[in-house]
Amino acid sequence: MKRARGGAIVLFLLLAVDFGIAQNTIGKADGFHVGVILDLGSPVGKVARTSVLLAVQDFYAAHRNYSTKLVLHVRDSMGSDIKAASAAIELLENYKVQAIIGPQKSSEVVFISKLGNITQVPIVSFTATSPSLTCDSMPYFVQATPDDSAQVNSIASLVQAYGWREVVAVYDDTDYGRGIVPYLTDALQKIDVRVPYRSVIPSSATSETIIKKLIELMAMQTRVFIVHMSSTMTSLLFMKAKELGMMNQGFAWITTSGVANIMDTLNPRVIKAMNGVLGVRYHVSRSQELDNLSKRWNKMYLQDNPDESPSNKLSIVGLWGYDTIWALARAAEKVGVSNTTNKPLLSIKNSTCLESMTISTKGHELLKTIVQNKFKGFSGEFDLTYRQQHKAYVFQIINVVGRGWREIGFWTMKSGLSRQLKQDGFKKTGQQSMHDLNPVIWPGESTKIPMGWEIPAVGKKLRVGVRSSKIPEFIKTYKDPVKNATTVSGLTVDIFEEAVKRLPFPLSYEYLEFDTTDTRSYNDFVYHVYLQEYDIAVADITIRYNRSLYVDFTVPYTESGVGMIVPVKENVMKDVWLFLKPLSTEMWIGSIILFMYTGVVVWLLEYLNGSEHVHGPFSLKQLATTIFSILEEKEKLECFLPRIVLRVWMVVLLVLAASYTASFASMLTVHKLSPTVNDVQELQKNGEYVGFHQGSYIEGLLVEIGFDTSKLKSYATLEDFYSALSNGSIVAVVLDIPYIKLFLAKYNKGYAMVGPIYKSAGFAFALPKNSPLCVEMSRAILNITGGDIIIHFEKKWIDQNSHENDGTLDGSGAITFESFGGLFLLTGVVTTCSPFVAMLMNRYKEDQQDPGNKGDDQNEFGHKQVKKRRHVKNKEMKTENELREINNTVSASQFEQKW
Repeated sequence: MKRARGGAIVLFLLLAVDFGIAQNTIGKADGFHVGVILDLGSPVGKVARTSVLLAVQDFYAAHRNYSTKLVLHVRDSMGSDIKAASAAIELLENYKVQAIIGPQKSSEVVFISKLGNITQVPIVSFTATSPSLTCDSMPYFVQATPDDSAQVNSIASLVQAYGWREVVAVYDDTDYGRGIVPYLTDALQKIDVRVPYRSVIPSSATSETIIKKLIELMAMQTRVFIVHMSSTMTSLLFMKAKELGMMNQGFAWITTSGVANIMDTLNPRVIKAMNGVLGVRYHVSRSQELDNLSKRWNKMYLQDNPDESPSNKLSIVGLWGYDTIWALARAAEKVGVSNTTNKPLLSIKNSTCLESMTISTKGHELLKTIVQNKFKGFSGEFDLTYRQQHKAYVFQIINVVGRGWREIGFWTMKSGLSRQLKQDGFKKTGQQSMHDLNPVIWPGESTKIPMGWEIPAVGKKLRVGVRSSKIPEFIKTYKDPVKNATTVSGLTVDIFEEAVKRLPFPLSYEYLEFDTTDTRSYNDFVYHVYLQEYDIAVADITIRYNRSLYVDFTVPYTESGVGMIVPVKENVMKDVWLFLKPLSTEMWIGSIILFMYTGVVVWLLEYLNGSEHVHGPFSLKQLATTIFSILEEKEKLECFLPRIVLRVWMVVLLVLAASYTASFASMLTVHKLSPTVNDVQELQKNGEYVGFHQGSYIEGLLVEIGFDTSKLKSYATLEDFYSALSNGSIVAVVLDIPYIKLFLAKYNKGYAMVGPIYKSAGFAFALPKNSPLCVEMSRAILNITGGDIIIHFEKKWIDQNSHENDGTLDGSGAITFESFGGLFLLTGVVTTCSPFVAMLMNRYKEDQQDPGNKGDDQNEFGHKQVKKRRHVKNKEMKTENELREINNTVSASQFEQKW
């Protein structure tokens, strides 16, 4: 009722406007009648109406000498396609309009453009943005605005910047709403973002209908929504979303330009409900001329809409309308007023309204002039070539905060997302571009970027498919027939449950047992995830290429690779040069060099001190003889410096000899074991029997290598493998390394692992393609495998106290030069420093002698030293002879007394 009453008032005002414009223009210039069809009750219609009226005033104020002047006839479609069509017919009949501005909605264009085709009257719309309106079936329709497909790349870049993998498209069931969906889906698929669901809102939806749709969205995992609806439906949607708690932390909303462009004209209550929403809108560079226009526009807008908020601003929609009027006014001046004919259009019975319409004689020329009219308007470069706006637009990314919005960045095709508008051509993509944007206040006044998905509390539990393994240490399932509940245990289960605990959100799940009674393979188990029977598959599943075609895997939680289990044999030591192996080659060479170096230094020290062992002319033979004699009779050393050097060297020899003895004894006593088979190709060539895990992909792998299927035997348990190896039924077992690790922990004597013989990715969990849970689970698994908890789990299920037999039980490696580096460095330093100390001591003795003697001949000094030493020696010999005589005398007297 209020809408009808308001419409009547607006219609009365419009008639007054029509009359006023006609009175002011017809008397002075030829009237060029133009129809304007808008939804005057909508924010877009109000903005557009003020813009076109102001544009007419400004244009003819600047072009007073023009012979034609536009006469606008504004009609209110009231948001109805039927009323819009009726208004178009009325304008063509009664006013013989030569062009129609509008209609406002894309759905209204379809019928009205057909009227334009029939009457050859151009239909120019600056508010209908559906991409489907540019087809050849509408030759007289001009889209004076970019279509909605122009913004999809900016939206996709925004989704990619924040790392979201899934989005839900929310749009109304109209030509406007449906038109963007194919383009938006294609743009998102290019960056590997899925649109798992599309929420279509009926054009006549009530509050109850929208609440029902929102409840459906709440029951889904995806929490990122792209809204493309009319401003009226968008306002109602966010008001109800606020009531249902969907504007809280964890949700992310993005609105397209249809609403973001007119954000300033929305009701303050709606803006408050939209807090945290991101929007993509067209950007217009500010200028003094634009500021002046905005002031005049605001004044006229408040006059036309006295009940509206004074905070409303001129938007890009108003600028498109303003520039459209200027383009049409210029074209009208060039073409002139049309002379119409009363030729009936259709011969339909009882169709008087269509029969009264006439064909415009200058419609084609007017259309051609409009399309060729290019100029720089307030909205930018105005170019309607191919009957549509074509140019590289700049999009502004906004964030609704408080009672308004704030800018967080820009997007251009050349530079992508950026905080400041730039034209340098350097384009950041992916999540790197997020750091080049201003911070966002998300719904719930949160500064934390929403993950984009979560397991809904009101939805179903996560369906976890589990498969019992023949090796129960990894996973074992049991279904309680009374409670109808599945109980699971094992290493795989412990890792899965620990990963769930480490997720950044609570996750409710239930186990569903996979039936293995008919010996179905692991491929069948994984395929059930693709069939959406399970949300995740948990078992000892190996990551394989063929499986990755229809599911996604988490990162592996076990070691990767395929190896062989083979018996080992004992090696008998028969090497004749075994005695050399306790020391490495570098150790032997280093010891010999250091031995010789120490001997030379000791000889040099003795020579400097005038020892009687070192005399005569120098020769290599004399040097070698002296060195070995000194080292053998170390008590003959007369100076303390060579004794210190020799003592240090003896310590090194003692440690080296002890180490050599221990290493050599170990080599002689420890039995070294080696595998009986070292290569899988050897088994294939010899035609040996090989075992593999029943139901595993290993069978196909061995067939690819070249094994005959008759030589392959499948076994279910580790006990079966052990029995087959023990009785000689098979020569080797080919398994995944995690299985081998468990086998050797149980049966560590007599068997060893060979390999890996094949690269594999290890065990992992399987999820549906593009599941957002896959990334979070992978992060949690990396957290587990990188810490101590995985060691605890392996000790629990795999006996780590058992020593695995790797076939290299010989722990006595050769002693290396590096292991004795400290001792060699010590003796080297002492030995090298000793000659310098000796020379300093001799120098000091010379300085202590009488200054008068310093001028004597050095030979005389040497002779004196020699005489002195000889005198001491003779004295010692004399004393020794006297002692012998005394001993002989004592012995003789004792003999006489005895007899």
